Amino acid sequence: MKKILTSLLVIVISVFSFAQTENEVRASMGIDFVSLPDLKNYLEANYTEILSDFSSAINFSGAYGRMIGENNQLEIELGYLLSSYNASSSLGNYDLTYSLVMPSVLYNYVLIGNGYNFKFGGGAGIRLLSITEKRPGFLDDNYSSLGYGFILRAAGNTAIAENVYAHIGADIRYDIISEVEPSGEGNKIEDINFNSLSFGIRLGISYQF
Repeated sequence: MKKILTSLLVIVISVFSFAQTENEVRASMGIDFVSLPDLKNYLEANYTEILSDFSSAINFSGAYGRMIGENNQLEIELGYLLSSYNASSSLGNYDLTYSLVMPSVLYNYVLIGNGYNFKFGGGAGIRLLSITEKRPGFLDDNYSSLGYGFILRAAGNTAIAENVYAHIGADIRYDIISEVEPSGEGNKIEDINFNSLSFGIRLGISYQF
């Protein structure tokens, strides 16, 4: 009987301990370095001088994750990326701003330590693109497009308070987005797609419970 009670106690403690870190919510922001070859060629041909192969963009994200095993986590993430290009000439100023809404589902393999954990994973999701183009002498043109994308990720969390963790992560992302279409009146950016390869880093806070 004593052995049975001891075994039950160990099981209860193990289940309780696992439940304590079963869920995770996270908020973070960072910077992405994005390669958009078609857009780069379009801008260099029409509005700007030679551009770098990679441009910077701001990335915001929030996520909810749930453990589905001792070292396995499913995560739902909503990301938002924002970037712009600017140029000036004798005709006036040119500005192109684009944003990307990125809902994704990810699987993570989690290595858990005392006060820290590491995650390695990946996933995929839908990509919603919105563009505003301001050309000299023309009304603003708005465009949109729909696509999908893939993520590879490594991340680490270290405890800074009870259940509160500092988060740092690094992503590689490839997004496939069809040619843009005008949202209203305006000229289409012909033969331009927003397929992109990006590398990003981010910092944030996670709460695990």
